Amino acid sequence: MINDTIYHTIITMLASRDQIRKDEPLSAYTFTHTGGKADLFVQPQRFVEVQQIVAYAAANELPVTILGRGSNLIIRDGGIRGIVIDLNRMTQMTREGNAITAQCGAAIIDVSRYALTCGLTGLEFACGIPGSVGGALYMNAGAYGGETSEVLSSALVLDRSGNLRTLSRGELDMGYRSSAISKNGYLALEGTFELVPGDKDAIKAEMDHLTELREMKQPLEFPSCGSVFKRPPGHFAGKLIQDSGLQGVRIGGVEVSTKHAGFMVNVDHGTATDYINLIHHVQKTVKEKFHVDLETEVRIIGEDK
Repeated sequence: MINDTIYHTIITMLASRDQIRKDEPLSAYTFTHTGGKADLFVQPQRFVEVQQIVAYAAANELPVTILGRGSNLIIRDGGIRGIVIDLNRMTQMTREGNAITAQCGAAIIDVSRYALTCGLTGLEFACGIPGSVGGALYMNAGAYGGETSEVLSSALVLDRSGNLRTLSRGELDMGYRSSAISKNGYLALEGTFELVPGDKDAIKAEMDHLTELREMKQPLEFPSCGSVFKRPPGHFAGKLIQDSGLQGVRIGGVEVSTKHAGFMVNVDHGTATDYINLIHHVQKTVKEKFHVDLETEVRIIGEDK
């Protein structure tokens, strides 16, 4: 699908040749350390590069997949056909008054730390979320009682037609692990967070507290894709999995964490197929035992091997 003409055409859109590679293993870009190869892997550094690549792909009917930090993602072992656009080189953050604007590739953890240095409160909840700004906007990421929607005032996105659009808070239509960005297939390029002046010592104390809770409760010592399932109405996914006796259950090299049942950890060279098979086993068991359907929070993309 990706021939030399496509490769060399996209090179002309980039500032450097080190931004593009063929047959790139994607296991290096996911928190699970799993995933096959990308036909063509591109790391743009400017919004205009993203626009040009997306427009070129659309004109030539080439599939495009957007990759953030890969923290809540499983890429199947067969990899991804077409063009994979990795956004992790676009990490600029700026402050204007009480607002911080951050590009899509910035880690949301880093944005929360930047807010601390600015003496701005509101993003403390994000100090342990491992994903990118783009991912946080895409799925309205949240933790410890806070959500992205509570502090996000606007977002710059690229729509399906290749046009740049600024969406206001109301237009973002953010719900539980969803937004207008995900619903409409937009590409989030940057977000602006409206925060409040606060005491740096108090902000740091709260971030330290939340970090301690995360380290106590989550299996950070192993590769994982974070929280695997959404919270089912009236239940907690981790509690259902725990009460089903599934902690410690392993398929291949992937195991339901004994520390936190909502996580699946790569304990022994697991594959994406191991992850997917374990997810299906957990869903089937919980359904049989409690008649509750567990819906995945983690995104599963790519081709079977």
